[in-house]
Amino acid sequence: MTTNGTVEQVDVLVIGAGPGGYVAAIRAAQLGKQVAIVEKDTVGGVCLNRGCIPSKALISAAHQYEAMTQSASIGLQAAEVSVDFAKVQAWKRSVVDKLTGGVSSLLKGNKIKRISGEAQLVGEQLVEVKNGDDCIQVQFRQAILATGSRPIELKAFPFAGRILSSTELLALEELPKSLLVIGGGYIGIELGQTFAKLGTKVTILEGSDSILPGFEKELSRLVARKLKKLGVEVHTEALAKGAEQTAEQVSVTYAEKGEERQATADYVLVTVGRRPNIEGLGLEKLAVKLTERGFIQIDQQCQTSIPHLYAIGDLVEGPALAHKASYEGKIAAEAIAGKDSKLTDKKIPAVVFSDPEIASVGLTESEAKERGHEVAVGKFPYAANGRALSLNVGEGFVKLVGDKETGLLLGAQIIGPEASNLIGEVALAIEKGHTLTDIAETIHAHPSLGEIIMEAAEGALGHGIHQLNK
Repeated sequence: MTTNGTVEQVDVLVIGAGPGGYVAAIRAAQLGKQVAIVEKDTVGGVCLNRGCIPSKALISAAHQYEAMTQSASIGLQAAEVSVDFAKVQAWKRSVVDKLTGGVSSLLKGNKIKRISGEAQLVGEQLVEVKNGDDCIQVQFRQAILATGSRPIELKAFPFAGRILSSTELLALEELPKSLLVIGGGYIGIELGQTFAKLGTKVTILEGSDSILPGFEKELSRLVARKLKKLGVEVHTEALAKGAEQTAEQVSVTYAEKGEERQATADYVLVTVGRRPNIEGLGLEKLAVKLTERGFIQIDQQCQTSIPHLYAIGDLVEGPALAHKASYEGKIAAEAIAGKDSKLTDKKIPAVVFSDPEIASVGLTESEAKERGHEVAVGKFPYAANGRALSLNVGEGFVKLVGDKETGLLLGAQIIGPEASNLIGEVALAIEKGHTLTDIAETIHAHPSLGEIIMEAAEGALGHGIHQLNK
């Protein structure tokens, strides 16, 4: 190991250049801080390189292929439509390259020093960054830890050969004939549906009694129905026990409702959650406090038990979502700059890019009732919306949950096309303390999918126009 003998000095050191880290670095630089960022891989983290963006590119390609082959009902037929998966992957990489290149330009434009390698804390205000045989030291006033997370690896299903994490699956150059997915959460469903649309025979094993645990069953049922149409086999209450693989395939033994069974596929995708990348940071040397679940403990300004250290994103409690990490990155940077920025009870939207899409924010109907609210619920179907029908996408609904006495908007669940885009309006309304009446009285363009939100609000208030009021 070679140390170059010099010590870099910065105001703020950010460790990790994912959607939390690079946002934190840019915000700190905007506030006048001298900033450096350490990253061992390409900037953009898992999200841009191996997660959110490449998966959504493949999802988009699969949607377009399905539309090309399934449009006979509206008078459109295409002959000899095929999938060139190598070209799909090349296009996906071009999307990733554009975004990571954009992040690199933003870092350079904000005069943020980039340091390649792996950082380890060796003091409260000092890290060593190792890159191959080279090692430099960086002294900082404050540091923001943003090293993200990685897929959980099951002991019985180590990532090797034909047993893949989402990272390896997204990088396949050939479309597999068959795929077995262990885990029916959002990643398993998104990728399972995508490969099924492109022609792969997909089987999903989920340990709980329904796919997409954590979402209301009236949402997951519509996704399950679409999976069935695609020919995807879904086994719930199914626990994977072990696997044997050859050069051509892998066989999985699983127990379904107490009965032992076997399934064989070209590949197995294991997607049962993620764990924080805490090991190797040197936190134990500084006695940084962790939560009971093994995350870094922080206060409302993302400050750890060590005053000079901040932590954000998947390293701390909460959903492992890129937009949560970015939000926390801004809070940490602003706190370091002396601003009174604090984490609040922000309502973080959750989105599943399934077919149909699911988006949720705030409280569900059952959660609102558990918290003592007498609820007013409005539900309006895509099938009664002119824009949805003209797009030939009439499946799904918007459900708004409000407090009956005050009219305050408490939560929303959307399932249907563009749910990921529609949820923003409701998230803003909840965040700003708006009411069902505020939504209902906002003029929404016609014809648009956004009208479904307005119609749901009117329904909750008892004066819906395009549905019968109960």
